[in-house]
Amino acid sequence: MKPVEFENGAVQIDAAIVADGLGLALPRLQREMRAGNITSFAERGIDADFGRHRLTFFSAHRRFRVVVDATGAIIQRSAVDFGDSLLPKSVHKPGG
Repeated sequence: MKPVEFENGAVQIDAAIVADGLGLALPRLQREMRAGNITSFAERGIDADFGRHRLTFFSAHRRFRVVVDATGAIIQRSAVDFGDSLLPKSVHKPGG
């Protein structure tokens, strides 16, 4: 599997990339996802960003974002770590 793939309108990303971005070991990421503690959303680019997708993942204390092009190549990564503080609700909004 490539790091990011598109299939039937869905975006699939390698879990190891998400685990690394959220600062978690892969088994913990999987447990936290099953428990509903890791959330995410995907956005499709329009106009100048057409063909791009922004994937955002949230843990209790960290937001990880990946921007990919139409081929699934990662063109940008970013993470915001709030340390011991919980993520503010405003960080959970698309485009934010």
